Amino acid sequence: MDIEKLKQKLSSYDKKDIIIKHHAEIRAIVRDIDLEEVKENIVNPKRLVYAEEQKALKNTEKKYNCYFSYSKEMCHRYVLTVNSKVIIVTIIKINRDWQRIIERR
Repeated sequence: MDIEKLKQKLSSYDKKDIIIKHHAEIRAIVRDIDLEEVKENIVNPKRLVYAEEQKALKNTEKKYNCYFSYSKEMCHRYVLTVNSKVIIVTIIKINRDWQRIIERR
């Protein structure tokens, strides 16, 4: 997958175009992740280091498993569905050497 194309696509959205599903919101609160920071990562995807496309439910949308790097030991993983809006399905905070996770894929 071309990470630069996805970065361009995400940066074309505004924060008002981002929908955070209830499940993702609960996960963010439990994992102590600021939702404004999540939205900022989407509209300004400079931290996006890896993404893989997943099977979406509808043909009109794309689904991605995205990793946003903060350090060698910390990243955020978001599962996004993209169509006319960006829908955040889930949010996960990874506090370990996450590069190995990506290398296995």
